[in-house]
Amino acid sequence: MPERPQALFAMTAENVPLVFPPEVLARLRESVDIDPGLVAEDLTDPALADVLARTEILVTGWGCPRLDAAVLDAAPKLRAVLHSAGSVKGFATSEVWRRGIAVSSAAEANAVPVAEYTLAVILLAGKDVFVRRERLRTEGAPPGWGVVPGIGNHGRRVGVIGASRIGRKVIELLRPFDLSVSLTDPYVDESAASELGVPLLPLDELLRTSEIVTVHAPETPETRHLIGRRELALMPDGAVLVNTARGSLVDTDALVAELRSGRLSAVLDVTDPEPLPADSPLHELPGAFVTPHLAGSQGNELARLGLAVAEEAERVVSGAGVAFPVTFDALERGA
Repeated sequence: MPERPQALFAMTAENVPLVFPPEVLARLRESVDIDPGLVAEDLTDPALADVLARTEILVTGWGCPRLDAAVLDAAPKLRAVLHSAGSVKGFATSEVWRRGIAVSSAAEANAVPVAEYTLAVILLAGKDVFVRRERLRTEGAPPGWGVVPGIGNHGRRVGVIGASRIGRKVIELLRPFDLSVSLTDPYVDESAASELGVPLLPLDELLRTSEIVTVHAPETPETRHLIGRRELALMPDGAVLVNTARGSLVDTDALVAELRSGRLSAVLDVTDPEPLPADSPLHELPGAFVTPHLAGSQGNELARLGLAVAEEAERVVSGAGVAFPVTFDALERGA
């Protein structure tokens, strides 16, 4: 058997067994020499100097320390950074790309549970489950045996904001249902939208014509409060806003005002601020259904992220290159 290249975990140590359970770790170790008991939470630690000098593949994750010039100088053989989570913005500096080091992310794998969560929420919102459950719990309102006017998913108009990995997966998952789905994204043209099988609309038109709006745009300075007071006012009465992207994309104060009026409702897996303060009205408003950032990989879904890294490691070792590269240019408008 050829000698396996040296690899090193760089993340919060407690996450290693969660993301790399025994069967996934075993597969990773078939292609690289990596010690799960040696996890770098501080890459400047002198005790790591020898292994870092031999490391060719860095397996990163949540809590990865910053990869600056000094760290990279100490890792002269490093040729790939394989990230077992989504964004690399928090730790990867431009120096990584300047030195020609390949960077890969498990964002594609992490998009799966977010899209699944979003699909479930959209279908439940179409049945008005969240508001009606709250009314039943707090008011003892009749559950509505028989026909309930105005609810249902036949022809329900759904607007997707952002053709990100998650946005595209949401569109794909919605395809088998009798929904009318549209998309808005400034970086997508009519041809690309046609390939996704949805019409491309300006943001304002999408908001005016959608009964459920789901947000999947990246967090950038340009997208802060993308959905503010003016945009919320465009949404039709009874519409539902779903946010699984980042809390800052929605103006919280403006949303609270709409929820207080009872005109709109919202399903929020992310908030601004996050976590919400204990006295936030979003905890109590009947039109707000808030979950604690659960949409992304959780529990047994974490193994999917580790498996994505194991597969990328196999490609790197075989000379095929990574399947899910992260380019420096993409960081600007990525999550």
